[in-house]
Amino acid sequence: MTTQQTTWTDLTEDATRQLAADFAGLLKPGDVLLLEGEIGAGKSTFARALIRSRLGRAEDVPSPTFTIVQTYPDAAGDIWHCDLYRLTSPEEAWELGLDDAFEEAICLIEWPDRLGQERPAKALTLTFAAGDPTHRITATGQRDWTARLGALHG
Repeated sequence: MTTQQTTWTDLTEDATRQLAADFAGLLKPGDVLLLEGEIGAGKSTFARALIRSRLGRAEDVPSPTFTIVQTYPDAAGDIWHCDLYRLTSPEEAWELGLDDAFEEAICLIEWPDRLGQERPAKALTLTFAAGDPTHRITATGQRDWTARLGALHG
């Protein structure tokens, strides 16, 4: 399996939000973004900005830390924002209905390590690294992400 990797560096919080807004226009049902990184690295900032941009309004986007899943209706299909931090096994993720969401919705998954070996092969992994004062995001995915990631670089 051939993978594609792209990195954005020196991202301020505003630049992270803009990148998320740019991503929002590229996504379609069945796309899965796996958001990796330590607490405070920008995963939630990115997810909130993507959801708000995708919906085209200032939607309240609470952290799904305690609810585990928040869903948002979108014209193309639902958006699932998941925080798997509190899960103790991959089986718990499937009990949430993630297998169907991975096929039918746009999924933003924080703490995807909780999926174990069950990560969707077609997912794009975004690895967030906090810096002082800027952050870095590295995207890694299958070759089919190449054209879409290239569109972000204009």
